Order: sequence, then structure tokens, then C-alpha cells
Amino acid sequence: MSGVIIKFTVTSMFMWMAPVAIIYGFYHQIFPGISELSSSARTLASGFLAVISVNIVIGFYIYSAMMETPCQEPQPDATFLENAKASINHPASSQVSDDSKGKGKVE
Repeated sequence: MSGVIIKFTVTSMFMWMAPVAIIYGFYHQIFPGISELSSSARTLASGFLAVISVNIVIGFYIYSAMMETPCQEPQPDATFLENAKASINHPASSQVSDDSKGKGKVE
């Protein structure tokens, strides 16, 4: 269970950090060749790449979740199974007799 929480936390951090780093890099012209672009082209490119980066992070998260092996095979609750088996073994006539009493109904 803690592995899932850690994976979710790391993915959430990357979903925040990747777009912010891309926009920061475009704004401060850290990436080469950005200075030749106009201001509006820089804004569009940084926004587009930021959105793409979030989708890539989500894709990696989905892929890692699908490749995750379950720790154990799910098992039904023992008390539920006992109650279900007991209800199957009771004859249906006892249920009919309970319904025939009317449970306080007056006609």
C-alpha cells in the first residue's frame, strides 16, 4: 500500500515540476534557440510543451500501474462465506412461514 502512495506522490510532483520547469526554461531562455522566437510564439510553445509533458507523466503513471503485480490474490471474507453457505442450507419453507404470518398487517 505504501508503494502506491509513494508512486502517486512522485507522479504528482512530476506533474507539477515538469510544466513549471518548461515554462521557466522558455521564459528565461534556458533552452537554445528560444531567443529567435517572438514572445507569443514562445508562450504558445511553452504552454503546448507543458501540456504534453503532463500527458506523458500521466501515461507513465498509467503504464506503471498496469504493469504492477498484485501482492496477493483477493480472498473473500470468511464470515461472509459462512453466512452465505448457511443461508443456502436453510430450507425455503421457513422463509415462507415467516412471510405468511403477516408481520402485524391487518386486511
